Amino acid sequence: MNISTRFAVAIHILALLEIDKESKNTSEWIAGSVGTNPVVIRRITSMLGKAGLIKVRPGVAGAKLARSAEKITLLDIYLAVDAVGQDSLFAVHDHPSPDCPVGRNIAGAIIPVFALAQHAMEDVLGQVTLAQIASQIPV
Repeated sequence: MNISTRFAVAIHILALLEIDKESKNTSEWIAGSVGTNPVVIRRITSMLGKAGLIKVRPGVAGAKLARSAEKITLLDIYLAVDAVGQDSLFAVHDHPSPDCPVGRNIAGAIIPVFALAQHAMEDVLGQVTLAQIASQIPV
């Protein structure tokens, strides 16, 4: 199972808002940069707004970061857009044979490892800020 592309698109949106603070940053303009439909951008910006990462005012074109890029981590973004559910980055196949000792027990053996791997990834995301990402983008 892949992490939803909403995560990468959300990082793209927030990097644009950080780098181009003076523009209107409308969903149409952002969609052009991302290469997607403005409806997709509005859906993701709504999620980012609900998470307190951006400010969008009804009736006013454009969005702004709600706090400094140094205070927004990739984990904040990842959680805001529901990239994957809690402990569900890795999926276990649905119908292993209960007649087979491996089939009967594989989930119990690998799910704890999968959960540890997801938590390790989330720890890394929590150490990287939007400011660090934006600083890697030449303008």
